[in-house]
Amino acid sequence: MNVTDLSSQNLPGFDATTDYWQRTVSASELTQSPLPPYASSYPARLPDGRYLVLPLRGMPSQPERCVASLIANQASIDVVEQLAVHMAHAAREHAFDVVVGLPTLGLAFAPLVARHLGHSRYVPLGYSRKYWYSEALSEPVSSITTPGKGKLLYVDPNQLPLIAGKRVLVVDDAVSSGTTMVSGLKLLERCGADIAAIAVAMRQGTQWQSQLRRADGSAIAVLGAYDCPRMERRADGWWPEHTA
Repeated sequence: MNVTDLSSQNLPGFDATTDYWQRTVSASELTQSPLPPYASSYPARLPDGRYLVLPLRGMPSQPERCVASLIANQASIDVVEQLAVHMAHAAREHAFDVVVGLPTLGLAFAPLVARHLGHSRYVPLGYSRKYWYSEALSEPVSSITTPGKGKLLYVDPNQLPLIAGKRVLVVDDAVSSGTTMVSGLKLLERCGADIAAIAVAMRQGTQWQSQLRRADGSAIAVLGAYDCPRMERRADGWWPEHTA
């Protein structure tokens, strides 16, 4: 099977992603309207007025729904760096002691965000269990993009002194349903961390807003480099859900 054959296996109406995530463009360079309806891509507007064009990807269980996609480890280094700068800028108003990165794609951003905030290190969480890890320092996790059962999120016991009793900034690539983030927050809180804020490249939809709250019901600040709506199919293309 050649590359062309592999590309043809994408869902109908959705193009290949080889050229996506490689650069940001100005409004004058944008080759599609920033307004709906959208055909196969969504132009996400960044805080500096530039755009990152994202491919639309279908929801296998909901063929009339789709979401914009960012795969950070396939993006250009420059794009990841730009997004990390926006994330760090938004996080500056929040007081915290340490940056914590969530796997997998959050680890592309966490070290850059930490560096831009003047930190010399960060704490990575992970899915791979080393032999010295403890099940007591793990949390089950699932997400809309990786819905398989049985995956656990771990913290290295050697890293506990860096987060116990500390205010942490949690970094990930995106937040959508909020389920992955909730698992990370539970694990960090069990380790004695206080969640100062969350920084992500993409805030997708609004479902996460009801999930990311503290025990007292107060909302945790979720800072994003850009926002993307969930989409629904209409006769003329893809539209953000709940728009007239």
